Amino acid sequence: MENKNTLKHHYFYAVGLSYKKADAEIRGKFSLDAAAKTRLLEQAKNEGIESLIVTSTCNRTEIYGYAEHPFQLIKLICENSQGSVEAFQKVGFVYKNQEAINHLFRVGTGLDSQILGDFEIISQIRNSFSQSKSLGLANAFMERLVNAVIQASKKIKTDTEISSGATSVSFAAVQYIFKNVEDIGNKNILLFGTGKIGRNTCENLVKHTKNEHITLINRTKEKAEKLAGKLNLIVKDYSELHLELQKADVVVVATGAQNPTIDKAILNLKKPLLILDLSIPKNVNENVEEIEGVTLVHMDYLSQLTDETLENRKKHIPAAEAIIEEIKEEFMTWTKGRKFAPTIHALKAKLNAIKISELDFQSRKISNFNEEQAEIISNRIIQKITTHFANHLKDDDTMVDESIEWIEKVFKIGLAAK
Repeated sequence: MENKNTLKHHYFYAVGLSYKKADAEIRGKFSLDAAAKTRLLEQAKNEGIESLIVTSTCNRTEIYGYAEHPFQLIKLICENSQGSVEAFQKVGFVYKNQEAINHLFRVGTGLDSQILGDFEIISQIRNSFSQSKSLGLANAFMERLVNAVIQASKKIKTDTEISSGATSVSFAAVQYIFKNVEDIGNKNILLFGTGKIGRNTCENLVKHTKNEHITLINRTKEKAEKLAGKLNLIVKDYSELHLELQKADVVVVATGAQNPTIDKAILNLKKPLLILDLSIPKNVNENVEEIEGVTLVHMDYLSQLTDETLENRKKHIPAAEAIIEEIKEEFMTWTKGRKFAPTIHALKAKLNAIKISELDFQSRKISNFNEEQAEIISNRIIQKITTHFANHLKDDDTMVDESIEWIEKVFKIGLAAK
């Protein structure tokens, strides 16, 4: 009889791209806004993908999930962004099983961040998981893995100094302004966009410049007013953007728009202007540099600025990696047990079936057969056999998948699912 236990194998993958190989322009093409992320998840569900989470930040767009082949996940990214498969092949990455798990740990704990020790990504991962779970796209493995990464992130943040000192894109932006703009306390600063990076930059500017000439503009004025109320700043309508640009000495752009919102057509300058674009995708058209006196700086450049704080953080990498290894080992022990538990249960059931059949045969064949004693002895033997197999599967040197397949073949165990 043909063995019908021919299930398709699904593997755990991490696929995506990051600042390491993709510049801001490419990352912008692959970025996913909230609507695109929802579309991607719904498409994945319709295509029968069991479990995945998707993150898209200014530094990376990545999917972690189960698939028969990584191209299923690459296709999801490309079909829901402006990126192409050809572009992905040049700058993207694919990690499988253990490598994918390792990658998620490093991302979630800030070791893979563009600025070492930046923990903002962990909230993105947490939110992404919550969204996937609400859509029924997060299995027990994914939930346990994400919780382990969150646990490692918290422990590293509290037990090491890898995030000590002020180092972030927003802080680097303020440092750059300080070094390149004279008399910054009396200059006109315009902040366009009040997302997370915009808010952080604004708070740093207020804290470090004591400037009373900072103006906020946001497409949704209420958001700008909320931030301005805390920091006692000026708010202008989005319709006044072109007028405020003419007055500004420094412009910080941190919007979430998918296309450039500032280009040379709306600039009519009579003095030098420094523009810092902290957006992904880029929100300032590079043609502004054609105007004399305009300096355009993008966040990728700011992220390369290193100082003593960043150098000091590097000293704490080994301590952070030790924490990751400890928590990852706990997770791997759990996942290994979860993988072979159904096989051990099925093996026990098979041996019990053999026992019942044999005891029945012997009770009819042997006079004065002590069935109760035979039952006790048989159960002890079955327990010892299954314990031996379980210990073998727990061993770090064991090839678990191959061993499970061998046990199922030898004992003719046909598991319906794994």
